[in-house]
Parts: sequence; structure tokens; C-alpha cells
Amino acid sequence: MRLTILINGPERTANPEFALVWLDTLQQRWSRESHQGVDLPTWGEIQASDGQTVLCAPASDRPLCTISGLIVTRRQEISATQGPAIWPSSVLQAQGTSHWRLQAVDRESICAADSLFAGHRELRSRRH
Repeated sequence: MRLTILINGPERTANPEFALVWLDTLQQRWSRESHQGVDLPTWGEIQASDGQTVLCAPASDRPLCTISGLIVTRRQEISATQGPAIWPSSVLQAQGTSHWRLQAVDRESICAADSLFAGHRELRSRRH
């Protein structure tokens, strides 16, 4: 299953900051599809813990953004469609509260012709 999530930066800024990300719940990876004013790499890994979905840097456990309240069960049930987003040690977090919103759910299997995550297993094995 793939989720499309819009993460908005704090509303107090003059230029709206956002990131549009795809979460691949099967592969436990995310990719950045579009962004403005939000410093995210093009992809990374997903970690779920304590009612939160954490976007981590590629081949790292370093959290980049925590999507609070989003849980996807093994039955592909989604716990929430919006909530707060937390940017650990980020300028955005200092500016105020960010929010996320579920934009779309794609429950069909997707097989990309040119995978962004090609070679990902090699990255993971180098980490350990």
C-alpha cells in the first residue's frame, strides 16, 4: 500500500513550506515527490513506534520528521488522516507547529519500472 502525505510547515511563515511524500508501507520506505522550504532527501526509510510514523534519512536511523498519530496496521487500516508533524532539530520546528494530511491511499501493488530504491539492500547491509 502506498500513502500520499502532505506535510505543511508552520503557517506563520511568509512563503508556505511543504513536502509531499509517498509512504510505501510494504517496503517501509518513503520518497519525496515535491517540496518547498523543507529540507528532505529524495528518499529514506520508515520506522513506526508508539503511534507515530518516523521518516528517517537513507540508510540511517536518524529521524527527519515524525508524523504523529499515523499508524498503518497489518490489515492496511489507517489510524488517522491528519495530525501534527514534528521536525527534530529543525528550523521549521522552532517556527511553530507543522501538520500532515493524508492526500491519497493506493492499495494496489506497484512495481516501478525504474526503482528509486534499487541497491537499497546493499546500503542496509553496509550499515550493520
